[in-house]
Amino acid sequence: MKIEEIFENNQKWVTKKLGENADYFNELSSDHNPDILYIGCSDSRVSSEELMGAEPGNVFVMRNIANMVSSLDLSAMSIIKYAVSELKVKHVIVCGHYECGGVKAAMMSTDLGILNPWLRNIRDVYRIHKDELNAISNENEKYKRLVELNVQEQCINVLKTADVQLGIKKRNLTVHGWVFDIHTGKLIDLKINFDKLLKDIQEIYRLD
Repeated sequence: MKIEEIFENNQKWVTKKLGENADYFNELSSDHNPDILYIGCSDSRVSSEELMGAEPGNVFVMRNIANMVSSLDLSAMSIIKYAVSELKVKHVIVCGHYECGGVKAAMMSTDLGILNPWLRNIRDVYRIHKDELNAISNENEKYKRLVELNVQEQCINVLKTADVQLGIKKRNLTVHGWVFDIHTGKLIDLKINFDKLLKDIQEIYRLD
């Protein structure tokens, strides 16, 4: 895509929106009350708002390589803090996708320089679930399952944060683990048992 095309497309979009609603941008600029925090992958093939059919203002978005949630990532922690405590979102979604380059890169025996510390988090997911993953003989299916397990572990990392725990306790904030199937365009709810996950981790991570 050429840079010039972006500005042409932007003008077409502005014209279209104003044609549908002359006050669209006045209304858009008046407030910021999204119901959803979406944590997804930076992959250029996965457009968070578009795949959900969401409009501007509906979703607060955080994207990085392989949809990671690390307590050492100040950006991620700040986004979760702001979305949950200030914007009062009702849902936190962690969404991975099949054919994730970050997940595949993490399983390569290659020195990737500055990416190594980031990708190690995914390797840790493999280590935690090594027995299940090593029992899968088909490499494609193994990678797909690792994508799903990575989503689950990042959801656990979300649940460990103080703001999310308080949001769940005080106003029924909900956490969701999804995968985008890049081959079909469909979103898949992994139906993670969050009650069980919370029970398993609350002895160590629960805040009173």
